[in-house]
Amino acid sequence: MNWYQSLSWLEIIFGTLFLLLYGTYVYRIKKLARYFKQGAHWLWIKFGLRSVYFLLLLIAVLGPSFGAMKKEIKTIGKDIFLLVDLSASMNTRDIPPSRLEKIKYELAQAIPAFDADRIGLIIFTADAVVQCPLTFDLDALLLYNRLLNTNQAPASGTNYEPALQLALQKLEEAPDGNNISPKARLIMLVSDGENFGEDVRVTLQRLRNRQIKVFTLGVGTEAGGLVPEGQSFKRDQNGERVTSRLNDEPLREIARRTNGGYFEITNEKNNIAELIRAVNLVEGETQEAKTIDITANKYMYPLFLALILIVADVLITVNVIRI
Repeated sequence: MNWYQSLSWLEIIFGTLFLLLYGTYVYRIKKLARYFKQGAHWLWIKFGLRSVYFLLLLIAVLGPSFGAMKKEIKTIGKDIFLLVDLSASMNTRDIPPSRLEKIKYELAQAIPAFDADRIGLIIFTADAVVQCPLTFDLDALLLYNRLLNTNQAPASGTNYEPALQLALQKLEEAPDGNNISPKARLIMLVSDGENFGEDVRVTLQRLRNRQIKVFTLGVGTEAGGLVPEGQSFKRDQNGERVTSRLNDEPLREIARRTNGGYFEITNEKNNIAELIRAVNLVEGETQEAKTIDITANKYMYPLFLALILIVADVLITVNVIRI
């Protein structure tokens, strides 16, 4: 037999008080009975009755659980790779405090919404690196997200091709990956849209053929902002300050070619909630199935018996001392 909750100090205190108070009551009644030279055998009947229903009430509070049965528990989720752009333009402050800091905050709110999914993290600029492999450990993923900064970037510039290729490769190589439907795999790409790399159409076609959707999240504004560099701002080869703007076209194209979706975070709108809903609408696959023994809390049986005895206690009146 299992118990819904363990014996606590509260139950121990109530039990001790019952014994002390009722013991004092019994002692005084017996003393009076001896004084009047009368028996007190009915007192023990009442004491036994009340002790039994008090014990039954205590058992009901603790919640006895028995009658084990088998139940299959399934974890249904998806494999998701999160691709985050760490190019210098992500430090632009057109969205305060900066594009990257805003993204880190929004991802920290979004990641817990995917608690049944395996999520991995890839950071990229011109090259791509797996920062966190696919994992159910969302606390670890949140830690990696909190530590994101543009100094982690392996190179300068922005190129989606290596990041998308690496995500595709890791999704196909993932443990238990062969048991997961392609439809239960997807990619979330976060960037300001400034892609200076090679053509990604071949990789996008491979993703489409494997039914792996790419959801893109653009961050920035149309007006843009200056790109910080040290204590000043980045300049081009002509000495002019570089202005970075949100370029949504390549991000929309990636989403369209893979049957995904495009979302934005600007100074006027925030589509992170819509992105979460869209990802959660993607049908998951059974990630884990196990059979467990479960028992039901049968507190009502001792409670019912205790109530019957309480009613009997009220109905049965006993005169211990007759004068």
